[in-house]
Amino acid sequence: MGVKQIREDGLKREFEIGLTAAEISKKIDERIATLATQVKMPGFRPGKVPVSIVKTRYGKQVLGEVIQAAIDEAANSIINEKKLRLATNPSLNITEYEEGGDLKAVMAIEIMPEIEDVDLKGIAVEKWSVAISDKEVEQALEQLANENRPTKPISKPRAVKSGDTVVINFIGRIDGEAFEGGSADGHQLKIGSNSFIPGFEEGLIGAKSDTTIDVKVPFPADYPAAHLAGKDSVFEVKIVEIREDDEVKIDDEFAKTFGMDDLAALKTALQQQMQQQHAAATRNQTKTSVLDALDKVFGEVEVPETLFKQEYDQICHQFYPHAHSHDHDHDHDNGDQEAHNHAADEGMTDAEKEEASMIAHRRVRLGMVLTDIGQKNNMQVTDEERNRAIYAEAQKYPGQQKEVLEYFSKNPQAAQQLSGPIFEEKVIDYILELAKVTDKSVSVEELYAEDEFETLKKKSRETASKSGGAKKSAAKKAPAKKAEAKKASEKKDEAKNPAAKKPAAKKTASKKKDS
Repeated sequence: MGVKQIREDGLKREFEIGLTAAEISKKIDERIATLATQVKMPGFRPGKVPVSIVKTRYGKQVLGEVIQAAIDEAANSIINEKKLRLATNPSLNITEYEEGGDLKAVMAIEIMPEIEDVDLKGIAVEKWSVAISDKEVEQALEQLANENRPTKPISKPRAVKSGDTVVINFIGRIDGEAFEGGSADGHQLKIGSNSFIPGFEEGLIGAKSDTTIDVKVPFPADYPAAHLAGKDSVFEVKIVEIREDDEVKIDDEFAKTFGMDDLAALKTALQQQMQQQHAAATRNQTKTSVLDALDKVFGEVEVPETLFKQEYDQICHQFYPHAHSHDHDHDHDNGDQEAHNHAADEGMTDAEKEEASMIAHRRVRLGMVLTDIGQKNNMQVTDEERNRAIYAEAQKYPGQQKEVLEYFSKNPQAAQQLSGPIFEEKVIDYILELAKVTDKSVSVEELYAEDEFETLKKKSRETASKSGGAKKSAAKKAPAKKAEAKKASEKKDEAKNPAAKKPAAKKTASKKKDS
C-alpha cells in the first residue's frame, strides 16, 4: 500500500492512497478463506464449503468490503501517524480502479489550526453586575403590595365591575353534563386577572350578589385538557359576595406577611431577587467580555472553511429570516423539490452577507479557542452534569418529560451534545479565575441598551477591521447544506436570539452555542 501527500493548502490536505492488484487479491483471498469456515451452504457441512465455491458466490461482495476496509485503514493510519486533528470527517474517493487492477483513492481533509498557548493572566475582562436603584426597589414594593392587596366587602350594593374580587360557587357543563375539575365553592376570583378561560370573567361583570347566572364560554382550541379543548361550555355561577380592594400599608407588618423580619429585610430580598432576574443577561455580558479579550489575542487564527460555511449557513437562517420568507410561498404540488433548494444567503443583501461572514468567522474561531483551552487543561463534563442537563431539558416540556428522557436514552449523540454548554461555562469560569477581572456595575437600562445581534455585528466588524476584513469570497460560496459545527457551545451566548421550542423528542436536543 502506498501513501503520499499531494496537496497542502492552508488547512486543507489531500493524500493519495494506492493499492496494487496483488495486495487487493491477497486481502480477498484472506477474507474468502475466513468466510469458508463460517458460511452454510446446502450439500456441505458447516465450515467445509470449498473456497472456490465461496469465492464464486461472495466474490463481488468481498471485493467491495476489502476495498472499503483497506481505504479506511489507510485513512486512519495517515491521521494517526501524522497526528492530524480533523475539522470535519475526511472525504474518500476512488479515482482509479478496474477489477483485477491497481487502485488509487484520494483522501481530502481539513485540519484544525494550531492554537498557541497564551498566559490567561495577562488578559483583562469585565465582570458585569446590575445595580438596582432605590427607585426600582420601591416600584417593585408597590407592585408587590398591589398584588397582595387585601379586600373588603363593598360598602353599598352594586353590580360586579372590573377590579372587584368576587366569591363564587360554580359548576361547568358541556352538553348538559358536568365535567371533572369544572366546579368549586367559595372560590375568590379577581375580575381582570385573566386566571379563567377567556370570556368567563367578563361574563360576571354586571351581576349582583346572591344571584345565579349562566356564563357561556368556549374552551380554547389549544386548551391543555384535550377532552375540553374547543368545546362549548356553560358555567352556572352563584355570586356569593362582591369585594373591593382595601388600603394596604407598606410597613414592617406588611413585610412580616412574607416571612421577613421587617421592611428593610423585604427590600433587600426584592433587590436580590431583581438582580437574580438579570443574572443571565449579566453573565452573557461577562462572557462577551471574555470572548472579546480572546478575540484580541487569537484574531489571526485561521478558520477551517468547512466549519465556516456550516456556521455561515446557520447565521443566515438565524438572523436574516426575512430573506427566506419566500421559501414558503412556492407551489409544491409539482413535486420539484430541487427547485426549492435555496442557498442559505439567497435574498440577503451584500452588506448582510458580509455581516454574516464576519459573525461566522468570529464564532468558529472563538469556539475553537475555547475548546483548545478546555482540552489543554483537562476539562471534562461528568455523567452527573450531563444527566442534570438532560433532566433540565425534559422539564421544558411539561407532560412530555418521559418521552424526552426516553429520546435521550436512545440517542447518546443527542445527550452528548448537551455537554457543549456545560463545557463552555467551565472554560469561561476557568478564564475568569485567571484573568485580570474588573467589576462593572450597570443599570438595568444600560444592561439592555443594545440589541444582542447589533452587539455581535459590532464586535465582528472590529475584529474584521483589525485582521484585514472577513473572507468575502467564502461568504459568496457558502452552500445551502447545514451541519453541526464542532465548537465548545450551547445555550444563549452573545447574540443568539431565542427561538420557539419544538418537542425535544423530534429533534437533536442540543442548541448550538454562539461564541
